[in-house]
Amino acid sequence: MTEKVMSLEKDFHILYVDDSSPDGTADAIRSLQEQFPGRVHLEERQGKLGLGTAYIHGFKWALKHEYEYVFEMDCDFSHNPDDLIRLYAACHEDGADVSIGSRYCKGGKVSNWPLKRILMSYFASVYVRMILWVGIKDTTAGFKCYRNSVLSKINIDGVTFKGYAFQICMKYAAKKHGFKITEVPITFVDREFGESKMSTGIFKEAFFGVWKMRRMKL
Repeated sequence: MTEKVMSLEKDFHILYVDDSSPDGTADAIRSLQEQFPGRVHLEERQGKLGLGTAYIHGFKWALKHEYEYVFEMDCDFSHNPDDLIRLYAACHEDGADVSIGSRYCKGGKVSNWPLKRILMSYFASVYVRMILWVGIKDTTAGFKCYRNSVLSKINIDGVTFKGYAFQICMKYAAKKHGFKITEVPITFVDREFGESKMSTGIFKEAFFGVWKMRRMKL
């Protein structure tokens, strides 16, 4: 993934947030830092602090280092790194404040997922739209580009969710603040590496969390 992103025509940087992984992740990243000096970054934290806090840590790091555009994506190739260019263009050239790599807008697709998973994901987004009125087709998408101004405005410390609810809440917060959100059609491919972190707890957090979001100060 690092080598692919580094090969793109834009000068992308990558931040890895590592929670003391016992598999040598940090050492592998340090090797990549030698290969791509100044473009690959590593933040190490003690203990398993969770995915939601890793997102927030990364956003704060990007704001501190004054990046104008901040991207979020999966590292298992379910998100095509080539689409980073399209998400960037949607913000930089077309004027969006947040661009979403969307499976469910016109032109978006899902590849190699079982039908049950596709239906669950699709109707989860329908449910979220009914509760929050966000007008976004792919509410749980994790492939996004934010302008610096969006992350600066949102109370990211107030987003305490861990799984899909985190993705929903960030979109909802951006919408509440009046930012322009656009969806860019992508083909989402079932992961090539790793295992899904989907669990009953994550599902319940998202199902009930959308009601909580309506009362949160974001």
